[in-house]
Order: sequence, then structure tokens, then C-alpha cells
Amino acid sequence: MQEPMYIKIHNQLRRDIENHVYKVGDRIPAERQLAEQFKVSRMTLRQAIKTLEEEGILERRLGSGTYVANQKVQEKMSGIMSFTEITRANGQTPSSKLISYKITKPSLSEKERLKIDASESVLRMERIRYADGVPICHEIVTVPHQLIERFSKDDVSAHLYHTLEDKGGYKIGDAMEYISATVANEQEARLLDCKRGEALITRRQITKLADGRPFEYTRASYVGERFEFTFSK
Repeated sequence: MQEPMYIKIHNQLRRDIENHVYKVGDRIPAERQLAEQFKVSRMTLRQAIKTLEEEGILERRLGSGTYVANQKVQEKMSGIMSFTEITRANGQTPSSKLISYKITKPSLSEKERLKIDASESVLRMERIRYADGVPICHEIVTVPHQLIERFSKDDVSAHLYHTLEDKGGYKIGDAMEYISATVANEQEARLLDCKRGEALITRRQITKLADGRPFEYTRASYVGERFEFTFSK
């Protein structure tokens, strides 16, 4: 299966950053210039840039451009709760809308964070999460395909953790989360029914099984005024 063009662009830009072609704080070329360089549409180019933003590698500054991000403060968190569990604990009714669900090859960042080979396949699903019918979060979740291939699409998209534990016999371990702030672009504003430029909380999470194997890589954007993270020590 051939890699989508936006993943190839993502991987090349990331290699350029790792090789210091673009250094921390550098403004990368404009979308038009990069689209011409890679001979793709600006929509395809934006997909690659958006993925790098979700990974915390690039950051968009309103009215200024896109820059190589500074390293963010990282907070190690314990106590894994799914969005469904968090929402129910708050007395609200959770729901989800599945936008895409596809088996594909991993991007460079997915391969590294899930510690899998480039030849392996992953499930990449994109969905909107709701609380009492209000859109809270836009998330992209990547899981090694071999881990979930015997389960139904509904079981995986609606109840991943419970499916792995109850039907797969796996035990969920701990997770590392990376929290930062950004603002909604046009696509996020449309998906989350908020204003363009509204404050978002971004979360990247790598979740492991009890045996230490990473099984889930999540990139999520939350509407700031609708959700908050609580830290306890």
C-alpha cells in the first residue's frame, strides 16, 4: 500500500527539522512555497503541517506563520481514564462521531511512538467526542492493526480500552501525556463548532499495556472553555 502524499511530506519535513535544516524558532516556508516544492495541492500540504502541529513539532502563530516549536514543559500523569469515563464521572452523557477509520502504514512519528516497524500496518481513526451533545474534542488515534484486527469496528471505535481488556485479555498500563495550547484553525472551528482563533488545549498521549508495549498514540484538541485538565500528586 502506497503512503499518502501528506505523510511523505510530513516525514520529510520532520527529517529536515531533526537534521537542523529548520531550527527551533525558525519560521518554515509559506504553504504556497512548500506546495510548489513538493508539487502538491495546498490542501495536501496543510494535512502534513497539521499533523506536525498536533505532534508539537510545529506551532502556528496567528498572523505570523508556522514555526519550529520550542520544547514544551512535560507532565507525567498516572491514572488512565477514557474520555467516556471522564465524561460520565462529571455527570454528563458521552458520545462520538467517527470521521474516518482506515488501515494504513504508520507515519514516522507513529512508528517511533508505537515502537513498530515501517512495514507494519496501523489503524488510524479520527473522531469528534461530545458531552451532552456538545462537541468537546477532535482526536486522532493510532493503534497497531495486529492488536485490534479481530475486533469489530464498533467495538474499537466506541470502547477501545474495554474491548482490549474484556475481549482481548490485555491489561492497560500507564501513559505519558503532553499538554500544550494553541488556537483553532478553520477546520477545527468547523468540526468543534467554535470560532476560528478560539483557544484550544492540545494533548498528545502514548498509552502502554501493562507489559510496557505502547498500543495507542492519540493527538487531541479540546475547546478550552469546555474542558479542563486536573492534575493531582
